[in-house]
Amino acid sequence: MTAPIRTSPSRRRIRFHLALPARKYLAFYRGTASNIVVRSVDHINIQFPASAVRCFLTRDGIFGLFEIQFNHDNKLIGVQRISQ
Repeated sequence: MTAPIRTSPSRRRIRFHLALPARKYLAFYRGTASNIVVRSVDHINIQFPASAVRCFLTRDGIFGLFEIQFNHDNKLIGVQRISQ
């Protein structure tokens, strides 16, 4: 297990796996869902807006290992894909 990577006192990075088929992502487009809830690699539940990973959406969905970054107030800074 890996702990959250702390890059500075004001930022926190958490890694998580996401396997979201395109048919499930449709709920976000339809407005029936707005947030994604995942469990991080170090067993922390995190919730963030689906729009934060929209740029990774393919016709198959969104898959891979990601890293999400928050500031000290837990405000989302960004998401990046680490691997597919």
